[in-house]
Amino acid sequence: MVFLLSAAMVCLSWTTPLTWFLSNPPKDTPIAVSELAKCNGIDPSKPIYVAIKGDVFDVTKNTSAYGVGSGYNVFTGKDASRALAMSSLKPEDCIPDISGLDEKELKTLEEWHVFFSKRYDIVGKVAP
Repeated sequence: MVFLLSAAMVCLSWTTPLTWFLSNPPKDTPIAVSELAKCNGIDPSKPIYVAIKGDVFDVTKNTSAYGVGSGYNVFTGKDASRALAMSSLKPEDCIPDISGLDEKELKTLEEWHVFFSKRYDIVGKVAP
């Protein structure tokens, strides 16, 4: 039993993503839509957030992609699930409603969620 526990601890130390996850677990803090909207990169004193499937990701560390004037800033300050599923950069597609999406689009959305989950902290959930 002690050997297995020691082996597990050694494996964890070699598995950086797992140790990172254990030390930075996703948070479920409710974030109001009105507060999320303020986290769009315009105010440098605020973080930059992108929400996907209701999970709010802190993308502040990647201002070159999500900051004001950058290509993906359209996704910031809102739940952009539909746009990500559709591979769209149109502001009107940056909404949380995923009804009517086909299987391929839903798979694309899930792939984006996994991509963000591996790179950015989940800081909360979009509150109605």
